Amino acid sequence: MATSRTSARVHPVPYHSQWASPELVPAILSGAMSAAEDPRWSAYGARSPEEYAWWSWRLCGVACLRMALAYWRDAAPTAMELAAECLEAGAYVRHDEGLHGLVYAPFAAYVERRWGLTAQSRPDLPRSEIPGLVAAGRLPLLSVHPSIRDADPRPPHRGGHLVLAVGSTDDHLVVHNPSGLPAHSQEFARVPWETFDRVYAGRGVVLGPRP
Repeated sequence: MATSRTSARVHPVPYHSQWASPELVPAILSGAMSAAEDPRWSAYGARSPEEYAWWSWRLCGVACLRMALAYWRDAAPTAMELAAECLEAGAYVRHDEGLHGLVYAPFAAYVERRWGLTAQSRPDLPRSEIPGLVAAGRLPLLSVHPSIRDADPRPPHRGGHLVLAVGSTDDHLVVHNPSGLPAHSQEFARVPWETFDRVYAGRGVVLGPRP
């Protein structure tokens, strides 16, 4: 599918990783170290390294929300504060094996009610709409396969991870990736559209400022 030609636009959105120490992401992802060994775990708002380790693997959506709040509200509550509120709102649902979420509709309702932003749950969000949304000042949370971080040519499926679209050019989508690799695919990462097509699940949540 061709992307409509549009002028390049990149929003100066602050970056937040889903881990407290972005530079340690490669070691955490590879298993060379446990997330519980992250020396900055307490900055997450967790009560223990173990609580931090459990949640940090699951809060890509919260990391995206923190970025949007830092951009539009000049505030970024801790990841655990936001996770607790999302649990109460039904955007996350704990179960015996882990966590269901991010659940888009209750998440969007929570963002509008709690933070005064616009938030639209889009279970069907064509890739062709994304450049226009970004050009209009929106920040879409997009469901992609985690391999977007290293451009795997054959990801096993689409979706399973959330990134924040912060810019768009004719050739690339520009994203902040909560689980990206430092100096490579974390902040303002330029993802070629053909790479994006391999990982994008066609859904997300579109955030924006109130008119």
